[in-house]
Amino acid sequence: MDAPRIRLICFPHAGGTASFFRNWHQWAPQDWELSAVRYPGREERIAEPCLDSMAELAGQLADALAPVMGVPTVFFGHSMGASVAHEVTALLAARGAPAPRALFVSGRAAPDRLRRMSNGVLDDDELLARVAGLGGPGAELLREPELRELLLPPIRADYQLLDAYAAGPKAPAVDVPVTAYFGTDDPGPSPDDVRAWSELTTAGCETLAFPGGHFFLVPHERDVVRDISARLSALL
Repeated sequence: MDAPRIRLICFPHAGGTASFFRNWHQWAPQDWELSAVRYPGREERIAEPCLDSMAELAGQLADALAPVMGVPTVFFGHSMGASVAHEVTALLAARGAPAPRALFVSGRAAPDRLRRMSNGVLDDDELLARVAGLGGPGAELLREPELRELLLPPIRADYQLLDAYAAGPKAPAVDVPVTAYFGTDDPGPSPDDVRAWSELTTAGCETLAFPGGHFFLVPHERDVVRDISARLSALL
């Protein structure tokens, strides 16, 4: 099988899974390869302990991705996944490994604009209310007691990771072009918080807004993938 012309690797949101991106291949060019990282503690990795350290998560992913970076590769991350993708990008570059040719971030404030989501540990009801307030796909499943017991641990671990990351050290600027997407009605990052990604790259940054909230990607996935394709056609 011929090597793909472009490899697009997607990084899910907090509590999210690789299957969030399962439909993206139908909007991408046929000579692309689309894949998504699987965080520990969910889907095929459900037996593995969840991670609550950005450094550990990014380190594991950089180890796994370094061998496949020979093909022109780009990263896309939504929400928490945007921060993970940025950290992995910087870590690969620091190791002297090939970095992605472009970084696409979505629904996420620039690292220095991040704020902790809580000053303490949220109880189950508070955590569920926060997740439900973002309106993500599958949020209704958390109302089912049996599924809640299965789904809450990775969500809690991710939120702990994000709170620690917001208050801790972050990767420096990368020499990779960045495109930042956001929803016009997102209750999270403000447009200015998203535009501040321009400070995290020495290779230029553009932003693009879509109607919708934090999960604007769901109704606009075709438009986002096509925008990525158009940008890469001009870049690569």
